[in-house]
Amino acid sequence: MPIHPTAIVDPKAEIDGTASIGPYSVIGPEVKIGARTTVGAHAVIEGRTTIGQDNRIFHFASLGGIPQDKKYAGEPCELVIGDRNTIREFSTFNIGSPGGGGVTRVGNDNWLMAYVHLAHDCVVGNNTIFANNSQLAGHVEVGDFVILGGFTVVHQFVRIGAHGMTAMCSLLFADQPPFVMSQGQPAQARSMNFEGLRRRGFSAGRISAVKAMHKALYRDGLTLEDARARIEQLATATPEAQPDVRLMSDFLAGVSPQRGIVR
Repeated sequence: MPIHPTAIVDPKAEIDGTASIGPYSVIGPEVKIGARTTVGAHAVIEGRTTIGQDNRIFHFASLGGIPQDKKYAGEPCELVIGDRNTIREFSTFNIGSPGGGGVTRVGNDNWLMAYVHLAHDCVVGNNTIFANNSQLAGHVEVGDFVILGGFTVVHQFVRIGAHGMTAMCSLLFADQPPFVMSQGQPAQARSMNFEGLRRRGFSAGRISAVKAMHKALYRDGLTLEDARARIEQLATATPEAQPDVRLMSDFLAGVSPQRGIVR
C-alpha cells in the first residue's frame, strides 16, 4: 500500500511496506509503524512513537506530541500503541514524561473516537471504547473492556478498573473499581455493568459474585478495608469467580487514601 506523494515521511522513520500514509500527513524520524496500519490524510505522528499492526488512524490525528507538562525538558519519552486499534479524527495522544515512567501506552483492539485526548503516561488496556471527547489527564490507568461515555473527563492519577463504564459527561476525581458504572459531576457509582458482563459471556455465578461485591462496597456501610476482606471471601464461596475477585481485590489494594473510590 502506498505512501502518498504529498506525505512528508522522514527517511529515518520505519514504515512497514504494507502500511499506508495518506495525503499531507507528517511522519517524524523516530516513528515506527507496523504492518497494514493505515494513516489518513493530514495526520501528524512524531516523537518516539511505535505503532503496531492493523491500526486505523484517521485524518487529523496528532500522535506522539510532547507532554503538556511544563517540567518536560526534551527527555526521550515514548508513545507505544498496540494492534488493531481504531483512532478517530482529531485525537491527541502525548508521549510519556520522566516523572511517570516515560511511556504513554495503548493496548490492543481499542475503539477511540473523535477528539479523544490521552495525556502523558496514561495506560489504556485492551478492548476499550472511548466515545467522542473523552479526556484523560496525565498518569490515568484504564483497564480492559472499559467504556467511557462521551465527554467523560478523568482527573490525573485516577484509575478505572476493568469492565467499568461511565455515562456521558461524567467527571472522575476518584478511582472507579472494576465492574462499576458511574455517572455525574463528580461521578458517583450507580450500579455494576451487568449487561456488559452478560454480553462478554460471564456466567450467572460470576455475575452473582459481582452483585455481592457491589453490596459490600456500596450497600452495607463498610470501610474499604472491610469491604475488601468480605469480597475476598467470595473466592471460596464461588470458585468460578476467583479471577473477578482477584481483579477487584488487587484494584482496591492500590487505592490511594487521599483519592478513594467513586461513591
